[in-house]
Amino acid sequence: MIKGIDAHIHLDMYDRSKAAALLSELEEYNVQAVVAVSRHLESCIVTKQLRDSAPDRVFAAYGYHPEQELPNEAQLIELMEWVSSHADEMVAIGEIGLPYYMRQEAEEKGITFDLTPYLKLLDRLLGLASSLKKPVVLHAVYEDADQVCDLLDKHGIAKAHFHWFKGSDATVKRMIRSGFYISITPDVLYEEEIQALVRSYPLERLMVETDGPWPFEGPFEGQETHPRIIHAVVQQIALLKAIKAEDAAYRLQMNTKQFYGI
Repeated sequence: MIKGIDAHIHLDMYDRSKAAALLSELEEYNVQAVVAVSRHLESCIVTKQLRDSAPDRVFAAYGYHPEQELPNEAQLIELMEWVSSHADEMVAIGEIGLPYYMRQEAEEKGITFDLTPYLKLLDRLLGLASSLKKPVVLHAVYEDADQVCDLLDKHGIAKAHFHWFKGSDATVKRMIRSGFYISITPDVLYEEEIQALVRSYPLERLMVETDGPWPFEGPFEGQETHPRIIHAVVQQIALLKAIKAEDAAYRLQMNTKQFYGI
């Protein structure tokens, strides 16, 4: 059976007993490891605890998810100091980015959304990543991705992973030129937009993820999101790339290991 790595999961968002059970099942389902991202300081602390409980299976990324209220200055400083003090045990800064969906929701309600402070927050977190020489895990889709690419260029960050990415052809081409990675979610089995992205993006820059516990539709309707479903993603990528599933699995696994140094 093919093996794989779940390159993006919110392990801290599962019930603690469920997270422990999930980790105990990884070997059974031929999942070698997971990259666990964080949402804020409390999330980072839980992610660290999960990482410490299974350091050979959980690789931690610490950050501040953009789809929430901004931290105040004291909170941000506390987070950045905590991340810096735990830099040796993390594989990346993440999840960070821009609040596309929160902004869309506000604008649909006729509310003006000021993106400027979120750009400033991201700028500071990218500066931290640059100073620590760490890769970044990004939440940045559609037009937001272009602004994020500008900031990556500003900070000289070459190792960037855009999770569950969606964007214009021009942005996709820019990201390919820059050598940035993207990860593909289970919706590739039923979303033409994601299928087209897989066809156009180099296999050498792809990973697979669940973004668990986020639920999916199609063949996954009503199922708990578990890292084991990355195998269906791998098989779909192989189909779209017209290669053997074993070859796709090996390449996707190696991409993740090389990017994160695991």
